[in-house]
Amino acid sequence: MTISSSRSAALACAAALAVAAATPFAQQAPQGPPRGSSGPPEHAKVTPINNLPNPYETVRNWGTLPDGRKWGSVSAINVDIDGKHIWAGDRCGANSCAGSKVDPIVKLDPGGKVVKSFGAGQILWPHGMDVDKQGNVWVVDARSATDAELKQFPDAAGKGHTVTKFSPDGKVLMVLGTPGKAGNPPEAFTEPNDVVIGPDGSIYVAEAHNAQFLDQNPPNGVGRISKYSPDGKFIKSFGSYGYGPGQFRGPHSLAFDSKGRLFVADRGNRRIQIFDQEGKHLDTWYQFSRISGLAITADDTIYAIDSESDDNYNPGWRKGLRVGSARTGEVWYFVPEHVSKQASGMGGYGSMGEGVTVDAQGNVYAGEVGPVQGVTKFVPRLKR
Repeated sequence: MTISSSRSAALACAAALAVAAATPFAQQAPQGPPRGSSGPPEHAKVTPINNLPNPYETVRNWGTLPDGRKWGSVSAINVDIDGKHIWAGDRCGANSCAGSKVDPIVKLDPGGKVVKSFGAGQILWPHGMDVDKQGNVWVVDARSATDAELKQFPDAAGKGHTVTKFSPDGKVLMVLGTPGKAGNPPEAFTEPNDVVIGPDGSIYVAEAHNAQFLDQNPPNGVGRISKYSPDGKFIKSFGSYGYGPGQFRGPHSLAFDSKGRLFVADRGNRRIQIFDQEGKHLDTWYQFSRISGLAITADDTIYAIDSESDDNYNPGWRKGLRVGSARTGEVWYFVPEHVSKQASGMGGYGSMGEGVTVDAQGNVYAGEVGPVQGVTKFVPRLKR
């Protein structure tokens, strides 16, 4: 995508200011190409976008949990319908809620104080989230318990591979999928990543999480989006595992723009794919990097957060938050990764969040997964 000449001049002057220091994460040299490091050939034709203005002030460790509880991994995060409060899915102070009795789903006020929580014993691995027009909170529980978790916590059985609709007060209103069982829609999901509610109330669910680590299609490989009616009736699935248009390797996040187009963060393929509401492929964008989380505001500003890029899984690109236009595909800003002793994702340099949302004031919130945990807030220093 091209940038206007006036903006290009400004960006060129500001590029040097956007480069942040980072600490390398020492890794053992891999034996051959790392698993899942392949990508579409079109990706190599796109110049990495790493040096743009950063108009945000970074506020780490935003939000305080009750009773001095520490944050764990957070990838599920979404603004409330009031535009002020923030919902987050905390993995119970760790990277799993197996054996935990705390509420993983929390609602924070603008000052970062928890004002509501629920979900104890109901969610194993909160991963994606959406809030619908009625304020209901939809939460993806992306996996079932591991053998080690089941051995230590037998009551972790029968959870995961689901999408749950909670009322704003935490009452379970609907469950899609079969708890604890991986499979195919309409009865089941395999490692669902995210859920988004469409303009007409239809429900869209993305699968499967570990497909990003595959370099060839195994038997029964999964890469799909499934659509359900507002009352939970299965309508259709579209997509398959692969590198081509309309194929996916780990569709990790979903969002709609003002035109009702569905944006899919096809993380393993280092791109955004755009569809109509029936699953027709419309466009593919590589300029926002290897995206873990997507948010699109009412004015069609797109926020694409990259928690995984490194020289193996996205050569030439830095982790960070890229902000631009969902209408034109132009990238305006780049917020660089946090400096950290270890890296988020599979390696490389620094850390950045995995989930992202935006409040009515333009503050951006990132859910952190990895060596940096909890929530980071990015406060705009200037208005566009």
